[in-house]
Amino acid sequence: MIGKLTGRIGYRGSDHVLIETGGVGYLVFCSTRTLAQLPGRGEAVSFVIETHIREDHIHLYGFLEQAEREWFRLLTTVQGVGAKVGLGILSVLAPRDLSDAILAQDKGMITRAPGVGPKLATRLLTELKDKVGGLAEFAPPQVAAAGADEGSAARGSFDDAVSALVNLGYQRGAAFGAVSGAMRSIGDDAAVEDLIRAGLKELTA
Repeated sequence: MIGKLTGRIGYRGSDHVLIETGGVGYLVFCSTRTLAQLPGRGEAVSFVIETHIREDHIHLYGFLEQAEREWFRLLTTVQGVGAKVGLGILSVLAPRDLSDAILAQDKGMITRAPGVGPKLATRLLTELKDKVGGLAEFAPPQVAAAGADEGSAARGSFDDAVSALVNLGYQRGAAFGAVSGAMRSIGDDAAVEDLIRAGLKELTA
């Protein structure tokens, strides 16, 4: 089982890259976000690898960040999300954006990914909402913080601030991301009005 692969780029395709190491070339499938971040041909690169072994093939999926691999693993636990769709989602949404979209239940953000229609997006949002906290270091502060459950003061302030921005005409996903950023800057004990003010500043920046 391959967990990490370091080598030099042989060539780059539309959805994969050939990594040469020790006289062997490994075909590694990646999201388009990952491919866009890679250096040029002949340059060194190191991937975190997810290995899929099937009866008819062995596929390697490469990620520059541990966060992206963990999200890939989580996404592919959902029925209807195979490796191709999982990479498609990660091609349009970074781990932090994906976390925000799921916690905000923002179907519009999820359906931006190729191969994800409204029905599959609903399934993703429903099944993964309670699992996002398992990726604590990549989740917004109100989820990662100790004691920030549905009834906590921090969660209440967060939800009230998001609702206020939505009432002002902002999309829920954008409001969620702005308040998440505000809470990271101010702290999870911030007052609702401070979160709204900071969120507006981020949205209009």
